[in-house]
Amino acid sequence: MKTHTIPMLAIATMLSMVSSAFAFGDAPSPPSNVVAVDAPDDAGEAIILSWALSPNDIFGTLESDTQATDPDLVVSVYYIERRTDSAAGNGSISEEDQGWRQISESAAGEVTTTDRKVQRGWSYSYRVCAVDIQKETSSWAATEEPVRPIMQPFNMSKAWLAIFMLMFGGLIAYFINVARSGKKLWVRPIAGLAAIDEAVGRATEMGRPVLFVTGIQDINEIQTLAGLTVLSRVAKTAAEYGAQIEVPTCRSLVMAAARETVESAYLAAGRPDSYQPDRIHYLTDEQFAFVAGVTGYMVREEPAACVYMGGFYAESLILAETGNHIGAIQVAGTAMPSQLPFFVAACDYTLIGEEFFAASAYLSDDPLQIGSLKGQDWGKFISVLILVIGICFATIASISGSDDNLWGNSRNFIKDNMLGNAGLLPAGGGDTDIEGDDS
Repeated sequence: MKTHTIPMLAIATMLSMVSSAFAFGDAPSPPSNVVAVDAPDDAGEAIILSWALSPNDIFGTLESDTQATDPDLVVSVYYIERRTDSAAGNGSISEEDQGWRQISESAAGEVTTTDRKVQRGWSYSYRVCAVDIQKETSSWAATEEPVRPIMQPFNMSKAWLAIFMLMFGGLIAYFINVARSGKKLWVRPIAGLAAIDEAVGRATEMGRPVLFVTGIQDINEIQTLAGLTVLSRVAKTAAEYGAQIEVPTCRSLVMAAARETVESAYLAAGRPDSYQPDRIHYLTDEQFAFVAGVTGYMVREEPAACVYMGGFYAESLILAETGNHIGAIQVAGTAMPSQLPFFVAACDYTLIGEEFFAASAYLSDDPLQIGSLKGQDWGKFISVLILVIGICFATIASISGSDDNLWGNSRNFIKDNMLGNAGLLPAGGGDTDIEGDDS
């Protein structure tokens, strides 16, 4: 019995080794149809590589509804290798890049990747292999010919954006020229601005000052500049009516700009002697210390009109409630969405968002600002019109139950081309913009 044990063990060991050798020798099938193309609409900094899934890729077998692949040969990843074939100009290829080297790997089921580590004008070859869960690799599937990334003179995926920019810029330039020619452009009246004359007139009759707060932001903020433009009109009206205007500021540069603005307004009204620079003063940079100073003034002096124009934060409700308590006419304007509800609730008139910026053009009567405002309004009108037309097309296409008709094609053109990145025309080949490509 013992004499047969050793030969049988040897035979079993040999059979096990042979079967293991055959098992580990199996490899998944390679991918196919490997294609590398230059990324469109970029600066020659990317190459798009695509391939067909390996027959052993479980995602491919699920989609094709074929017989399940061998579990030991299921593809886990794809290895992508690159070789530099030629350089542009006087560039030299390193010894490492002259041969094949792995640049990335893609998970099973993926059929495309983008190589962004290329140089414009150089030519590259690519190859892809499938790797199973046992790290066995298939044979390599390579591109048929090298590909060279080149810079595109125009990003056609942004063609409609360029068209809209030229259109809106042309409208603005046209209306600016019309305003400069002396023609009066109609601008929708803003109730809050019309109430300023009434508020200043009431302050004059009651012998009380007009309080103007330009917000708590510095001079480099657009809301502060818009507030100073409104201040010019309020100061001019106060000078004409003989009322006093008080302008506390939270920033020293804003104080200097406000003094120049008010002085110019008094000069324009022909009342330079009535200008009192001490009434335009600086309090503090601290937010709530500034509010405490302003509200203290409001309680002591009880101004008949309070105008808040600029950027505000939590202090907006404190100022507005204090002004409401003393019975002043209050006009507010800001582009801070979080503070608008407080002004709307506590003030008599509120300029909401774009009305606040339009106020500077409305009050200054500057042809540059008026023309720009009119051109922007027409641009917004065209944008809204395109959206409405697209909604109508989408509704009709949904009712018809088919996308392959005039309404569906028109809707897709507006969505994908005019508002998307699919290019100038529907025949442009779809979305040519590369996700994540900022070039």
